[in-house]
Amino acid sequence: MAAPVPDWLLERYAADDLAPDRAEAVRRDLEADPGGPARLEALRADDRAILASYPPARVVAEVARRARLGRRSRRIGWVAVPALAAAVALVAVIRPAPDVPLAMEDGIRDKGLEPGLRLHRRTAAGAEPLPDGALARSGDVLQVSVVPAGRPWAVVVSVDGRGTVTRHFPPPGVAPSLPAEGASALPEAWELDDAPGFERFFLVTAHAPLDPETVEDAARALATDPPQAALRPLALPPGWEQTSFLVRKHP
Repeated sequence: MAAPVPDWLLERYAADDLAPDRAEAVRRDLEADPGGPARLEALRADDRAILASYPPARVVAEVARRARLGRRSRRIGWVAVPALAAAVALVAVIRPAPDVPLAMEDGIRDKGLEPGLRLHRRTAAGAEPLPDGALARSGDVLQVSVVPAGRPWAVVVSVDGRGTVTRHFPPPGVAPSLPAEGASALPEAWELDDAPGFERFFLVTAHAPLDPETVEDAARALATDPPQAALRPLALPPGWEQTSFLVRKHP
C-alpha cells in the first residue's frame, strides 16, 4: 500500500498545480489509499465553502479600500489558491500556516542548482511567472519564492528606488533556517508601492548560520546610492552567497 499523500501535495494536486507526470503519480497513490478519494473530496468541499465565504465583488472592494489607505504596509496574503484561481482571481483564501518558517515542497529536489528567487505576479488569470528584469507597476502583487539549493540558512531583503530596505524572510524572532531542498513561496505576497525605478530582491544563503541584521545593514549601505543599488552586489562576510532579482518599475 502506498503511503498517504501529504496534505501539502494533496492541495497542489487539487489545485492542478503539478506537472503532468507528478499529478499522475499522485492520482495513482490516491487510488491505492483507501482514504485517499475521501480526503480529496473533503478538500474540494472545503475550497467550495471558502469560495462561498469570499464573494469576488466583496474582496475586490476590500482590496481597493486598502489601496486607498496608503502603501506603507505592503505585505498581503497570496490570495488565490490555484484550485480557485480561474473562478476567483482575487479571492482571499487563507489556510492555517505550518509551524515552520516556510512551507517546503517535500520531494522537490534542487540538487545541483544554484540558490535563486522566483517571482510571480498576480493576474486575473492566476499567477504569471516573471523573468529577472521584468517590468511592473505600482499596485502589482508579487509572490516571492526561494530555491535554497542545499543551503539551509537564508535571508531575503529588498531595496527600492527610494532607498527603502525591507526584510521579507525571516520574520522577526524567527531563525533564518529552512530545509535545504525544495522551492518555497514566502508566506506573504508583496504589493509594489510607487517608489520609482525598481524593486530589487536579494537572497543571501549559507551552509552555516547567518545574521539577518548583517544582511539588512549591507542592504542599507547599498541603498544610500539607489542607482547603484539596482546594479551592485551586497558587501557580505566570506562564505555567504547572494543572488538577486530585479523588477523594473514603469515610469
